[in-house]
Amino acid sequence: MKIDRIRIWQADLELREGFYAWSTQSFGAFDTTIVAIDTDQGVTGYGETCPLGPAYLPAYPEGARTGIATMAPELIGWDPTELDVINARMDQVMKGHPYAKSAVDMACWDVFGKVTGLPVCHLLGGRAQDRVKLFKVVTRAAPEAMTERLAEYQAAGFTQFQVKVGEDPQRDLARMQACAAAMRPGEVMDADANTGWQQHDALRIAAGMEAIQAAHPEIAVYLEQPCLSYDECLAVRRATRLPMVLDEVMTDPDRLIRGAADRAMDLINLKINRMGGLTRARQMRDLCLHFGIAMTIEDSWGGEIATAAIAHLAASTPASHHWQSSAFQDYHTRAIGTSGVEIDGGWMRPLDRPGLGVSPDFDLLAAPVFDSRA
Repeated sequence: MKIDRIRIWQADLELREGFYAWSTQSFGAFDTTIVAIDTDQGVTGYGETCPLGPAYLPAYPEGARTGIATMAPELIGWDPTELDVINARMDQVMKGHPYAKSAVDMACWDVFGKVTGLPVCHLLGGRAQDRVKLFKVVTRAAPEAMTERLAEYQAAGFTQFQVKVGEDPQRDLARMQACAAAMRPGEVMDADANTGWQQHDALRIAAGMEAIQAAHPEIAVYLEQPCLSYDECLAVRRATRLPMVLDEVMTDPDRLIRGAADRAMDLINLKINRMGGLTRARQMRDLCLHFGIAMTIEDSWGGEIATAAIAHLAASTPASHHWQSSAFQDYHTRAIGTSGVEIDGGWMRPLDRPGLGVSPDFDLLAAPVFDSRA
């Protein structure tokens, strides 16, 4: 089997709730990139990558499309089911830019699943969970608006919430206090600063969060990625009793190994496109299993294809080490493809279909922005 064509589409994922805000950033829609890998045997695989604008991570949507188009001629004629070989080839023709490689790798896994007749979760190690726990993002806003949003999610069956903070320390503490007071016994508040605090502020906020936890022992309070750098986060970690989640600084196996040695975190947020796709995300997942580190398994953002990939990676991860995931397709006003998952309240399961089990809506996407045959 050989790759004989690569196509790229662009779509805007407009947000159902009007906007998404974290740290100091806010968007009303996200620009996503969809890739099709066509083979000489008539099998097509689909992948997706959706950076959150140019200022969140070293990634941006236009760069993803340019990167994929740059690599495309060098991938024609290669076997998409040889995942490690394909990843090595991408690394040969382009240094870095994992977010661009992610969509290609994802599409190759989709091809692999269709060729074998197996869901991707089986190929990633087996269906370790029939369904996976979901969280909902409570976007940064005024405290009363955040508690209203939280109540909507509670009514829908969610019990784990990623509360977006990372702006002004006092306003952030007010947001967390309001959300904690509105939560039910057994629920989880993951206060995610997305690198937004300076170290001195994060230390004071962590002390305030410990007070919130003491006042509400019936819920679980977590602190996620308070500062920009690993060393700043480590300093905060060593000063607090709160469980720590690291996200943006968990960039590769070397950083994960150092974090495990430093006991810098209790959990990590594993984003597929930050790793470069499912192949490299699986490597990080397996290292976390080795070190006993639990994971949020998700992506930066995305539609139906990215959501399916999240579901398959999460379902192949033991429940003991899987903390939560996100179904991004539920945040948008329209679907960009068929759904490959079943969502029931705060739970998600990948459908039992070959590959990722999802295909794009070509009527919505219209003409590709790149075609290797053009």
